Amino acid sequence: MVHSWVVQEENPKISEELQQLILKCGGLTKVIVAVARLFISKTNTRDWEQTVQCMNSQFIEELETNPELDNLRGLFMSCILYLASIFPGYYSVRRRRLVMRWVAEGYSKDSHNHTSEDNGEKFFSKLVELDMVKSPPESINTVFTETRMFLCQVNAFLHEYVISRPLEDNITLALEVFTLKGHCHPTIQRRGRHLVIEESWDRNRIVYGCIDFSRLRSLTVFGKWESFFVCDSMKLLRVLDLEDASGVTDDDLEKMMKVLRRLMFLSLRGCRKISRLPRSLGNLRQLQTLDVRHTSIVTLPLATRKLQKLQYLRAGTAGSQWTMTSSRDMPHSTSSVVVPWFLRHQTVAGVKVPKGIKKVITLNTLGVLNANVLYGKAILEELKELTQLRKLGVSGINRRNSENFASVISVLKYLESLAVWLSEDNDQGCLDGISQQTPQKLQSLKLYYSHVDRLPAWVNQLGNLRKLDLEMIMPTQEDMHLLGDLQLCILRLCVNPRQDGEQLHFSVRPEDAENNRPKGLGFPILEVLEIACNSRLSVVQFGPRVMRLLGPLKVRCYGGQQPSLRFSGLKNLNKLKEISLEGTYDGAVVEDLRTQIAMCRKKPALKLKDFARSF
Repeated sequence: MVHSWVVQEENPKISEELQQLILKCGGLTKVIVAVARLFISKTNTRDWEQTVQCMNSQFIEELETNPELDNLRGLFMSCILYLASIFPGYYSVRRRRLVMRWVAEGYSKDSHNHTSEDNGEKFFSKLVELDMVKSPPESINTVFTETRMFLCQVNAFLHEYVISRPLEDNITLALEVFTLKGHCHPTIQRRGRHLVIEESWDRNRIVYGCIDFSRLRSLTVFGKWESFFVCDSMKLLRVLDLEDASGVTDDDLEKMMKVLRRLMFLSLRGCRKISRLPRSLGNLRQLQTLDVRHTSIVTLPLATRKLQKLQYLRAGTAGSQWTMTSSRDMPHSTSSVVVPWFLRHQTVAGVKVPKGIKKVITLNTLGVLNANVLYGKAILEELKELTQLRKLGVSGINRRNSENFASVISVLKYLESLAVWLSEDNDQGCLDGISQQTPQKLQSLKLYYSHVDRLPAWVNQLGNLRKLDLEMIMPTQEDMHLLGDLQLCILRLCVNPRQDGEQLHFSVRPEDAENNRPKGLGFPILEVLEIACNSRLSVVQFGPRVMRLLGPLKVRCYGGQQPSLRFSGLKNLNKLKEISLEGTYDGAVVEDLRTQIAMCRKKPALKLKDFARSF
């Protein structure tokens, strides 16, 4: 409404100012409507120009002091401001990282019927509904609802609000966040509960030494780590978040364990120089979250058993037989999402978990543990005691331990997410034992077995499954029909055909009158499809009555030979919005794809990304 009036007036100056004002609203409907109401009484160009300029120069002040905008103030809760204060607006943060920090900080607490983690997830969902956080433009959500997005960014409006806060307001809100960035001068005024060290800060030891850490509750570091960042006065620190920080060593970790005894959240994810956890880890008796994913740690110490409050334990490394790219080569990203999913899992390395892990009965997230070790069967048996597990990742499953693994899965009634990596020496029926009692609450399943060419039949028993990551040699047509019968929202399929000319057909299961099975829809609620393949795959075909809700389609070919992949039936995908093609293809492939896009009802966008530049 506001913008259309400006266009009619044909005033470029006001139009430009207004665009800036709309951007500051961050796409929040409630904010935009409230701001638009201010312009209803403005009858001439000069009034409009003055109002727009005033709003742009004092945006947050106007929102807070103008009585017409009273209904917005309830949105600015401490937890929202915490998110916007800690993480810069350009930074992509994992949802789970944020939720577990809220839990450690006490912003999300246990209630009568729900855990603090559940309440944190619900609060995150509310932020999504209010457009306070958004999904980064380059990412595809990896969970089946928008409110459970894997990565998020702070809304521009929130960031604008937080950075405009005067110091006294910060204290009133009990956040007390202070940031070190660029070049800072020594001062005794820096104190508070939350310290953020940005990558741009010049790491001045004298400046750091002047800070009062006596009340510090959280320390977040972006960029380079320095050993002097931890000091004896940080006795009350609860959160130490070093995800993707560079330069963190084993010696630094030893010092952290000795000084920071009250830690509840410790993330070393992406700190690749870390090769071991010290014995003093057992001193962190309050620890709830331990994330050492994508480090060089291969064995968890015996002291892990002493962490009686630990809920979230992530470890293990995942690389690729084709490529490996450091997270630090990708600005504003996290180590868990830099390498595409179908490359990340190819050479997975789970960690050795100590005997006695069953004592940590509070665990609800555990992975990736290596079952292909000397006492692997015993560890699998211990998992039966961890009845609260909802997310589990296991590598090294083979025919020698598959029965033990199947019995574990049958016991874990609350399991919602399962990731399994099979050993290379597996046989076809390695996971068939699970069919006796499948986890009915399972929503996300990841099966990585590149040397198997048959989908386990029990997959069709997973009525609540919404997300499937599947790697195999080449699914049969019966496998494809089985997948089409599932109520999947997201399917990621990585195929490794061994013969040239293989074809992948997404089609509806034929009508079976004898068994009273009518002809229906294939992949009826699928919204996201990602396909990875080698150069031997020649055709991807979409038949009629499949994937009526599919939006983005992402295809990537790898291997030394230039692929000649062709697509067929794209016009059958009624709601297709975008096709992303990654790899090095000849011109005929691209031209054929453009021809098919021209026949599509909604004319989906085509994005081409060269394989060599796609990281």
